[in-house]
Amino acid sequence: MKNRVIMTMIICGVCLVLFAVMFMQFRTIEETDITEIENMREAELRTAISEWKSKYEETAKQLEANQKSIDEYQQKIEQNGEASELVDKDLEESNMILGKTDVYGEGVIITLSSTNERDVKYRDLLELINELRYAGAEAISINDVRILGSTYVAQPDGVLMLIKGQRITSPYVIKAIGNQTYLSSMLNLKDSGYIDKAKAVGLNVKLETGKNIKILKYSGEMEIKYMKEGANKP
Repeated sequence: MKNRVIMTMIICGVCLVLFAVMFMQFRTIEETDITEIENMREAELRTAISEWKSKYEETAKQLEANQKSIDEYQQKIEQNGEASELVDKDLEESNMILGKTDVYGEGVIITLSSTNERDVKYRDLLELINELRYAGAEAISINDVRILGSTYVAQPDGVLMLIKGQRITSPYVIKAIGNQTYLSSMLNLKDSGYIDKAKAVGLNVKLETGKNIKILKYSGEMEIKYMKEGANKP
């Protein structure tokens, strides 16, 4: 944005200089002494007219060139503006994909809880995450903890459920943004869908659809230690 402002100021300055040059050239023609013209001989007058004509044509050409330059500068301003908008849009989309911003949209909400027959295990959540991703979910959260590509779900002692080191407890509310019709259809497949399989092992599960589901941004830090951009170097 700062570079765009500087570029605009420079271009405006150049345009002012061009207009000043044109003004001075036209003023030179307009301030020609009429008395001198009246005292000129025919030959001298012809020569003077020829010179003025040349000056006028030169000024007209300069005006045309200046106008062309101004048009080019204007085009650059517009192009820089479009480029800036594209960069902003790409950055916004990247932040959404990386989980750096809150997002909302249509999708599904699954509530999963333990029963006397069976507790929810980490593998139940992992299976649900995988099925949602397979069905095209663009963003997922569990108990408002954003699920990223690097997120792990673990149950080290068989009791405590951890997502990226953060403890969560039953009931587990899983939100997913995506095509709600496709997501719900995949989860509701008879016998092979997640809903039927969860009920079959004794878990409580409820599926809802919504048009305006909100998923919060990832609240932790993202640190890259070993990954580098570009091709592998020997």
